[in-house]
Amino acid sequence: MTAQVTIPRLGVCYYPEHWPREWWADDARRMREMGLAQVRIGEFAWSRIEPERGRFDWAWLDEAIEVLAEAGLAVVMCTPTATPPKWLIDRMPDMIAIDAMGRARRFGSRRHYCFSHEGYRVESRRITRAVAERYGAHPAVIAWQTDNEYGCHDTTLSWSAAALKSFRSWLVNRYKDIGALNAAWGNVFWSMEYGSFEEIDLPNLTVTEPNPAHVLEFRRFSSHQVVTFNEAQCRILRECSPGRTLT
Repeated sequence: MTAQVTIPRLGVCYYPEHWPREWWADDARRMREMGLAQVRIGEFAWSRIEPERGRFDWAWLDEAIEVLAEAGLAVVMCTPTATPPKWLIDRMPDMIAIDAMGRARRFGSRRHYCFSHEGYRVESRRITRAVAERYGAHPAVIAWQTDNEYGCHDTTLSWSAAALKSFRSWLVNRYKDIGALNAAWGNVFWSMEYGSFEEIDLPNLTVTEPNPAHVLEFRRFSSHQVVTFNEAQCRILRECSPGRTLT
């Protein structure tokens, strides 16, 4: 019996927004000559896709996809939500995450948002739909990537007002009764019992180590926030680009 060998299709990340247009075709040609089959693009390009809210510039991205496709490369298109542009931060300054010491994690790199901020969730769905409606049926687009590197740079946890509000709601849905929460967390120790869910803070800035049950639930909640943030984008992509792989 002859064993069948599956040859993997190799790909690369490419950022056409960084490079002069006259380089694109040569770059694509060299990718194919190296044996590459797929190219991932767009994950950090929100400011070029939408320079101002509601004003989209698709021309450069249309051209980049066509250049790659003409070279025989398939495209993995990305949602650009890992890098919200400055105009959006200025519009909603409270959308940024807060670290455990109470410091704002400001604009100037990437992943500068809080998963619990409802306004940013709305904006992330809006830009996802815009990109998906533009390229969801494009024959060169074979797959989608949502956002980029969830949790990178310790960005899963946020200690913001939005996170606190959402955490309390999550606890209400999970425990229903504050007495049940007190019992499950062992809050009789150190007189840490609560009279209502509205009394619960985030487990940071305590005198000594916080209740480990409190910390565990906050981490479970934070994981849930990432999952639901991602699921919202996936629903849009499946609607607008059926049959494509999501990653």
